[in-house]
Amino acid sequence: MKKFLLLVLLYCILAMNVMAKGVYQTSEEFLKGIFTEQVPAVQVLWLSAEDKETIAEILSHKYSRMRIRYWQEANDNVWILNEVGKEKPITIAVHIHKDAIKQLKVLTFRETRGDEVRHDFYSEQFTRATLTKDNTLSQHIDGITGATLSVRATTKVARLALWLNSKVTL
Repeated sequence: MKKFLLLVLLYCILAMNVMAKGVYQTSEEFLKGIFTEQVPAVQVLWLSAEDKETIAEILSHKYSRMRIRYWQEANDNVWILNEVGKEKPITIAVHIHKDAIKQLKVLTFRETRGDEVRHDFYSEQFTRATLTKDNTLSQHIDGITGATLSVRATTKVARLALWLNSKVTL
């Protein structure tokens, strides 16, 4: 009987570790939802050394990529970016209309905890956020108890997407 209870307890612990992980929407599905008629061709923003310094300030760590992909049509841009929460990357899509966030959505969450950031009650806080002169968001984003690192990751990605957007909509 003790072995059975131990086995059930072990199963519950392992199940909790995989519960938060998931692909909530693919990049293609997100893009089709934004660009209803046809998804525009992917664009590429090449990063200079100065760009990488600013990105490192926004993300609070070095950024090693040389280019970033995005999709643009008229006043709408979509950035699909990854940022590490605690240990694994979170894939986040940011739809920007003109200079403000229209939608932020967690597409893939790979961590074991903190997946509350995928819910609308959290992501809707980013709607209409813009970037200030010191590269911070124009509005306060409430955190989520137990998801601090995921909240930081989504906030950094929102800031980064707005900054990148300013580079392509001069």
